[in-house]
Amino acid sequence: MHCAKCGNDNRGGRKFCAKCAAPLARSCSQCGALNEPGEDFCGECAAPLVQAPSLAAKKSNDAPIRVAEAYASENLDGERKTITALFADIKGSMELMEDLDPEEARAIVDPALKLMIDAVSRYDGYIVQSTGDGIFALFGAPVAHEDHPQRALYAALRVQEELRRYSAKLVADGGNPLRCRIGINTGEVVVRSIATGKGQAEYTPIGHTTNLASRMQAVAPVGSIAVAESTRKLC
Repeated sequence: MHCAKCGNDNRGGRKFCAKCAAPLARSCSQCGALNEPGEDFCGECAAPLVQAPSLAAKKSNDAPIRVAEAYASENLDGERKTITALFADIKGSMELMEDLDPEEARAIVDPALKLMIDAVSRYDGYIVQSTGDGIFALFGAPVAHEDHPQRALYAALRVQEELRRYSAKLVADGGNPLRCRIGINTGEVVVRSIATGKGQAEYTPIGHTTNLASRMQAVAPVGSIAVAESTRKLC
């Protein structure tokens, strides 16, 4: 590859001159024509000179989104799966936020949410949604596990255990205790991947199974785990 600036002959495939670091002309992958540095489309055939990043190369700090992106390339629309849904909610968070400055409330609630998310991730669960004071998680999808009901229960037990420790620390520091209630149900859902823009997607389950899990959480005594009969039978 001949450098137009200093005349040095560079080996093929280089993007910059090895002598003067000047940008080198780029060859079109479609027709082979040489194009000037900085051009985005070939002057001969109009093919793009810059390839879009592959799905595998995309990076994100949000684990649920990473999982959703990986499955967005597959046809998941209308796919039936048997999953275990878990809903967890911090009891009294609304009252807490009313009495504290938003930043102070966040400093208390965010670590609790992280404990929940970490417990779900430990057992290969997938966070569908993280609200201001709770989470909605799936076990058995997108990553399939035959023992997904047991995994959901182990995650729920870990959430309660870790939250009790965190609550005890808050009380020892002069704060108020934090407790949560959890609802779990197992059954069939229809899962689909919904594009949300900017290369991101949401992996969303639809069906009565998740609705019942949410109701189980709503009626569970504070500090407990309410499990539907379908999940109990499988465990």
